[in-house]
Amino acid sequence: MIYFDSDYLEGAHPKVMELLEKTNFEQTVGYGEDPYCAQAREIIAKLCIGSDSESQCSAPHPAQSPSQCCAPQPSQPQSLALMKPEDVHVHFLVGGTQTNTTVIASVLRPHQGVISCISGHINVHESGAIESTGHKVLGIAGVDGKISARQVKEAYDEHWNDANHEHMVQPGMVYISNPTEYGTLYSLEELTELHNVCKECGLVLFMDGARLGYGLMSDANTLSLPDIARLTDVFYIGGTKVGALFGEAVVITNEALNRDFRYLIKQRGGMLAKGRLLGVQFTALLQDGLYFSISRHADELAMKVRDAFKSAGYSMLIDSPTNQQFPILPNDMIERLRRDFSFETWAAIDPDHTAVRFCTSWWTPESNVDALIAAL
Repeated sequence: MIYFDSDYLEGAHPKVMELLEKTNFEQTVGYGEDPYCAQAREIIAKLCIGSDSESQCSAPHPAQSPSQCCAPQPSQPQSLALMKPEDVHVHFLVGGTQTNTTVIASVLRPHQGVISCISGHINVHESGAIESTGHKVLGIAGVDGKISARQVKEAYDEHWNDANHEHMVQPGMVYISNPTEYGTLYSLEELTELHNVCKECGLVLFMDGARLGYGLMSDANTLSLPDIARLTDVFYIGGTKVGALFGEAVVITNEALNRDFRYLIKQRGGMLAKGRLLGVQFTALLQDGLYFSISRHADELAMKVRDAFKSAGYSMLIDSPTNQQFPILPNDMIERLRRDFSFETWAAIDPDHTAVRFCTSWWTPESNVDALIAAL
């Protein structure tokens, strides 16, 4: 059986395992205050600033090979970022749901909720985790998994223009993911507009980056890490789905949100005693640009999958430029493919056709994709 269900089915990249093994018997302090977490924080801060040669060579541009790497740089003058390494606060947590609940609960007051696309991960795939913290997800209909600045402003105005707004959940922040649940991407223009409307309305902007590497390395991407750091209040660099055994790196660029955040990580059960295991993994992934090259690998294979389905005459549910692809297939064909391949059912289209998801990962062998194409 060949699996295309998700991008977290494998363990970890060999270089991650190598560094974990190499440092296995070292003694360090716990709870993320060790030298490896400090090193990973420094690397991430430099990547988010994008201001020196080390960070510029750590993230290959999609159009170049890893051996000819040059990081996508901020699309506006660096002076507009007004950011220094000490303005970038990095915290390590184990998984995506834990990260989303901790960040959102840390930001919102008891009467506030978070605006999200209806298809957003926190709204459909986290078993009510956000609601379990006492906060409501305020779902709005998006387009291709994305919400716009106009929609956020309309939701904000609808609340405050209602004479009964004190009896309703108040919008306090905006959640987006990049890539989205449909593999689509926010452009620099769209993220800038969201940033501006959130500032206008006093809303915190939070980007879920569980699959961030696959977004950054897509040919369709127009964002850099410095752009994301400048335009959001908090985001995270996903490791679980991009080469780590486990782990997400939360990046806070809004100083007010960083206050007491470690208290809240602890309170939510997210403070790993052996925290250095997280720092070691992100150091292995980021110090030589590995994170970006393996993300590029997944995107390239996903485009091969997409092109194969299109060439065979099948339409796609959505035009995804990243590692998730959603062909619409006859139901009888799906049953035949399931004899040799595992993949997710996504949405019923009509009685005879269903949209399914094929997901490539940082470690998907090209031979697996070739086998799928041969089966088509």
